[in-house]
Amino acid sequence: MSGHSTYNPTTGFGKFMDSRLPIARLIHDSFVSFPVPRNLNNFYTFGGILMVMLVSQIVTGIVIAMHFTPESTMAFDSVHLLRRDVSYGNTLQSWHAVGASMFFVAVYIHIFRGLYYGSYKAPREVLWILGVVIYLLMMATAFMGYVLPWGQMSYWGAQVITNFFSAIPLVGDTVREYLLGGYAVGNATLNRFFSLHYLLPFMIAGIVILHVWTLHVTGQTNPTGVEVKSKQDVIPFTPYATVKDAFAMVVFMIVMCYFVFFMPDYLGHADNYIMANPLKTPAHIVPEWYFLPFYAVLRAVDFNIGIPFTEIVLIDSKLGGVLAMFGAIAVLFFVPWLDTSDVRSANYRPMYKIFFWLFVANAVFLGYLGSRPAEGIWIPLMKASTFAYFFHFLVIMPLLGWFEKPLPRPASITDAVLAKAGNGGSSHIEGATAEPQSKG
Repeated sequence: MSGHSTYNPTTGFGKFMDSRLPIARLIHDSFVSFPVPRNLNNFYTFGGILMVMLVSQIVTGIVIAMHFTPESTMAFDSVHLLRRDVSYGNTLQSWHAVGASMFFVAVYIHIFRGLYYGSYKAPREVLWILGVVIYLLMMATAFMGYVLPWGQMSYWGAQVITNFFSAIPLVGDTVREYLLGGYAVGNATLNRFFSLHYLLPFMIAGIVILHVWTLHVTGQTNPTGVEVKSKQDVIPFTPYATVKDAFAMVVFMIVMCYFVFFMPDYLGHADNYIMANPLKTPAHIVPEWYFLPFYAVLRAVDFNIGIPFTEIVLIDSKLGGVLAMFGAIAVLFFVPWLDTSDVRSANYRPMYKIFFWLFVANAVFLGYLGSRPAEGIWIPLMKASTFAYFFHFLVIMPLLGWFEKPLPRPASITDAVLAKAGNGGSSHIEGATAEPQSKG
């Protein structure tokens, strides 16, 4: 899609470097002349926002690490000394903590956008899989970072999460001991989590490079789901997409700054401002908000699975909950093959569009259920919502590809743009068919 390079060094030094280490050519071809579909909307700006947020989290994390003491009797105090006694330390710590939440806001919008516009369909399966890998690493990084302040919710959250591994048959207890550095959450656990929390963002950065590379090989999708067919369908990344991404970033940062400067602790938990106490369990142990949907899936499985009419248990409730929780993430890897429709964009799939928004509502409801206690009416609601989550991926997506009748699609991106602008493109759309496009 990108075609031949248009970079032309004009200085002697530029020509010297271009023939030996063409970094300037790589940057020019990737972020200046790279062609992007001309009909991209604001939902396509979150990829750039996520890259900026990753850099922001790495930079602030490195500076915070200079003041943090990964020792169980000093970690809690070191965080609060940073906030009180280090110049701009309160802003720095708040920026990093709020940034983690905003990072997940952006990534969830990015994922939902991909599901809506079919960004996972051929030839972009590897692009989607790399994105899910990044999401998994983000979750691991965020969990380990949440443990580091060594407050009550940090400590007991680590107890609950690491206890999942003991549910794995044969090797579970051994894996948990290696992760904890012993038989219980303690100083060795804090050191391990600090090391991994520092390392994983750089692994994320490496996979992001592969993610962007794959995107530049396959080309970017667009709201119509139609592949680029001519030069009229695309525009240079700079200045058009650059300006749009920059504007979206400014708006995103305004929202983030509001939380950082006016409500820095709003997204946290009050119990985490109490130093960890192994002898006092919080009334309700809940993870950060971005883990709540999967926490609800975990708690929805409160029954054993066995052979009917016998007392033989094949999967107990603990292992079943862990499998369901990880399965809720693992199913994302198979979305490119679970969706059997040849039409990418939900704009031309009326039935899928309805089920998509029901899925989004259910995912948000799962997050709310994750914050509720596992008792009373909340338990059957968790079960019903978990069932709906898996039903969407494993049943609805495959069946819709066979039974749904898509709407007519434009012959090209340019036709769609002209039709929207009212410049005569409607005649092209009227003659378009619902047949699959050549590339998916």
